[in-house]
Amino acid sequence: MREGRLTKNAASEPFGGDTAAFLMAAHELKSPLALIRQLAFALDAGQLTSGEQDRIAQQIILTSERALRLTTDLTTSSRQDTLFDLEPLNPVTLCEDVAHELTPLFTAQDKKIEVISRTKPPLVVGNRDLLRRILLNFGDNALHYSSADHPVSLAVQATGDKVRVGVRDYGPAVTPDMWQVLQERLHAHTAQPVSGRPQSSGLGLYIADQFARMMSGEIGAIRHRDGATFYVDMTASRQLSFL
Repeated sequence: MREGRLTKNAASEPFGGDTAAFLMAAHELKSPLALIRQLAFALDAGQLTSGEQDRIAQQIILTSERALRLTTDLTTSSRQDTLFDLEPLNPVTLCEDVAHELTPLFTAQDKKIEVISRTKPPLVVGNRDLLRRILLNFGDNALHYSSADHPVSLAVQATGDKVRVGVRDYGPAVTPDMWQVLQERLHAHTAQPVSGRPQSSGLGLYIADQFARMMSGEIGAIRHRDGATFYVDMTASRQLSFL
């Protein structure tokens, strides 16, 4: 059962034609492409053991998948004037799908990602693909801030007529003005990561914000003493969950 369709009154150009966002995209795509090139040279040198070759081949695959996710997100963000189907979604099931997709990437770096389970999870009104991509962006950013002892966790919480889906990590604290600073950097054509988090993608968060707005949602961050939770608030569905 669908609960509606949503369109965004915005230009069809990605990021409303914001050239700074495209410059940041080019900057962020350069890093994985350079890494893939470097790894390919290492394979071509032919001085590796069989185990090292397998490890590098797996790293090339995982790195290319991350780059492909970014390019797909950029393509999707250009469709802001397109109607996206909204339907009741089980956010816990979606979190499990995202964790499953990201597990190989985390495992390759001896990291862990988990989902906090709950009975009778609240349903949200959203688009499955857009919400999935938001959580993948959060998970990618959290990759560098987890460990075997402190895994990244995805959790769902009902807050009134909203449902919050969050990704908790153990990285440096985010600054209170993070969102304002991110906007200023984009307009200043400065391709920099989130303040205090050199491994985090400012572009990934910007894309996540675009996707959330397409579903009348909102992203944000909660500061913790030992990390942060990046979340998206979605409209709760009136349809009951029987799971």
